[in-house]
Amino acid sequence: MSNNEPLRAIALKYDGENAPTVTASGEGDLAEEIIRIAREHGIPLREDSIMAALLSELDLGEEIPPVLYRVIAEVIAYAYIVSGKVPVIKQKNSD
Repeated sequence: MSNNEPLRAIALKYDGENAPTVTASGEGDLAEEIIRIAREHGIPLREDSIMAALLSELDLGEEIPPVLYRVIAEVIAYAYIVSGKVPVIKQKNSD
C-alpha cells in the first residue's frame, strides 16, 4: 500500500452455500478496529490493497459479484489453510 492510500479492511462471510457477503468495511480507524476484532477472534487476515479497494465499493450485506468469485475462492481457501481447516465438499446427487 502506498503512503497516499488509506488503510482499508473488508470482512467477508461465507456460509459454504451462497456467494460471500460483505459484513464489515472501513478505512482508517474503522479499518484498524475491524482488523483488531478479526485478530482477537482468530480470523485469518490477508493483505491485498487492490482487492480491498474493489470490495470497498460493495455495500454491507451485498454478495460479491461473479467476476470476483475465483479470486475470493482463493482467499477463502487461504483462510482455511492458515486456520488448519479442511473445507467440506458437498457432492451432488447422481440420481
